[in-house]
Amino acid sequence: MEYGYVTLIAVAALWGAAAGVLVPRPAYRLSVEPEQGWRDVCPAGHPFTGRAGGWLGAARCPSCAVAAPAPAPVAATTGPASPDAPEDAAPGTPGDAGRAPVPYRPSLVVAAVTALACAALAAAVGPRPELAVWVLLAPVAVLLAIVDRNVHRLPDRLTLPLAVAAAVLLAVAALLPEAAGSWRTAMLGGPALGAAYLVLFLINPNGLGFGDVKLALSLGVALGWYGWPVLFVGAFAGFALGAVYGLGLVVLRGAGRKTAIPFGPFMISGALIGLLLGGLAA
Repeated sequence: MEYGYVTLIAVAALWGAAAGVLVPRPAYRLSVEPEQGWRDVCPAGHPFTGRAGGWLGAARCPSCAVAAPAPAPVAATTGPASPDAPEDAAPGTPGDAGRAPVPYRPSLVVAAVTALACAALAAAVGPRPELAVWVLLAPVAVLLAIVDRNVHRLPDRLTLPLAVAAAVLLAVAALLPEAAGSWRTAMLGGPALGAAYLVLFLINPNGLGFGDVKLALSLGVALGWYGWPVLFVGAFAGFALGAVYGLGLVVLRGAGRKTAIPFGPFMISGALIGLLLGGLAA
């Protein structure tokens, strides 16, 4: 294996680890129920401060001196209601009383997962322009997966900007030499996958949240870069992973057909599989 190739993978992994350290804080702030606003204070009631209005930084409150394991009551931890909140929640999910408290603490697991995803993308794609797009967007995808796992919702402030960012960054990548994808197909892939999820949502609104439809726009843009077969594989992989997880819940926990599961993490995992295969084949 060439030294430059190994270096590229190492740099991508280091970037993923560094970005992954910053994920738990916004994940905690965004992991709220549909009728609540984003959290403005830590579990002990101290306001978030620092860069980007307190959104950037490790999940550790300087005023507390130590990481706090559980959120404070809703009245103390949330700000004004978010106008886009109701439409992003998956239907049929329970409230805070039915879920474990959202943790606010640093997570080596999140950093490791983000680093592993970025390293795998670097290994599959190599030194091509689109790799920069994938590793820039990977931490946001991890953040979305965590928020959806925590509260079964995908906030507009993440899903919609992610679609725009993917389109713009891939447009720049397409202008650079050695790019291995098609920006035109990417622009078609986003609406195509989004429309497919919209149809599924209209057919069975209890099975998908509208946030999943908006996330599909972003994932369709990314997968479409490598062509329609990759888009199909990535979308199918997401459904397959979700089905395996659902079957596992039925077998191990006696879950029923109406048991709600967060589908965003499986959509994102399936898209990662598609991008890895597309990068290897390009």
